[in-house]
Amino acid sequence: MELALPEWTVLALLREQPRHGFAIAALTAAGGAVGRVWSVPRPMVYRALGRLEDASLIAPTTQESGPGPQRTVYALTPAGHAAVDEWLGQPAEHVRLLRSHLLVKLALLHRRGLDPRDLLREQRVVLRRVVAAIETDRGEGFDAVLLSWRHTNATAALRFVDDLAGDRQRISPARLRTQDCD
Repeated sequence: MELALPEWTVLALLREQPRHGFAIAALTAAGGAVGRVWSVPRPMVYRALGRLEDASLIAPTTQESGPGPQRTVYALTPAGHAAVDEWLGQPAEHVRLLRSHLLVKLALLHRRGLDPRDLLREQRVVLRRVVAAIETDRGEGFDAVLLSWRHTNATAALRFVDDLAGDRQRISPARLRTQDCD
């Protein structure tokens, strides 16, 4: 089963600790800790939980009761642990996905106090390959305009990744643990 970004995000938040859908939806809401980077609407969170359970990546553990309806708490299965840990190390393959996929992964790694430099190194390899491919292509007319646009975006993305990878103090795990990660 191929997972979409909302499902990976939910899986990664469950990697931090078991949670119910309402707590995940709060984290992924527009003003939430992860939602400020990339938001997942509440119905998509619950749809993701169902798909992840169907894929045996998560399992219900308990029911929480309170003033509202009972809430099912989910935890990762061993397969879920392995899948999300692998996913967090995979770079975005397209420049257009950096805004969502890379930033979400960086935010999730930050929340767990994990060093993102391996991911950034892998992302640098992908971006260098993209920039090199664009530089060897020569277009005419509008194709030249489109190539210029892609080159500008790819080199800016590469500069961004290079800047992050080189700023060890800003992204070091020790520094991350001292910052608010909620």
